[in-house]
Amino acid sequence: MATLSSSSSSIISPSFLQNPRNPFKTHLPKLHFHPLRPQIAPLKFTHLNPRRFNAVAEDTSVATADPSSVAARRLYVGNIPRTVTNDELQKIVEEHGAVEKAEVMYDKYSGRSRRFAFVTMKTVEDANAAVEKLNGTEIGGREIKVNITEKPLATLDLAFLQAEESQFVDSPHKVYVGNLAKTVTTDSLKSFFAEKGKVVSAKVSRVPGTSKSSGYGFVAFSSEEDVEAAISSLNNAVLDGQKVRVNKA
Repeated sequence: MATLSSSSSSIISPSFLQNPRNPFKTHLPKLHFHPLRPQIAPLKFTHLNPRRFNAVAEDTSVATADPSSVAARRLYVGNIPRTVTNDELQKIVEEHGAVEKAEVMYDKYSGRSRRFAFVTMKTVEDANAAVEKLNGTEIGGREIKVNITEKPLATLDLAFLQAEESQFVDSPHKVYVGNLAKTVTTDSLKSFFAEKGKVVSAKVSRVPGTSKSSGYGFVAFSSEEDVEAAISSLNNAVLDGQKVRVNKA
């Protein structure tokens, strides 16, 4: 059996021997107790498979970019008769695919059809089928143009075209100019008609949201006499290699 050496008795306080109820004192530092808090270790990705991580990133990007977005299903339908309504156009296009919406564009001043429209199909396949079947066909004796709308412009290009549109000064003395070559600009259109009268303003119409010419434009004059002179002199005249049609807007 182990024995207690005499040196071990030195750890007992004399006061404890006199009064055992009093705890003995030690020279240990005062202890402080705090409630335990959960410790969250930083996440470590050292064991992740890089290929799997990339796949997740790719899946996320696909989810945000809808392959069946409106732009991919939206058709431009140009050179339609002025008498065609939204319902009539929808019935024509529905023969080749499911239509979500058909909208003929109208001039905000005269209320007349601008001879083009937009048709949103329900699927990309319907849109492609409608382009294939309808582009180059006739409605009311007019050969129509049908294509899927282009991708949106860059911000700078779009701002430039919006500024060009806002600079057009409308006038009751105005002509419509059809069959414009794709190379015709607003400035060249204005210069072409300035030889026959006092041009107030001119513009080439664009497919909304793109820089693509719609194939027609408008020229505003200061008087009705200038309008008549422009029609009589420049209707069927050649501008950038194509004969243009000029009539009252």
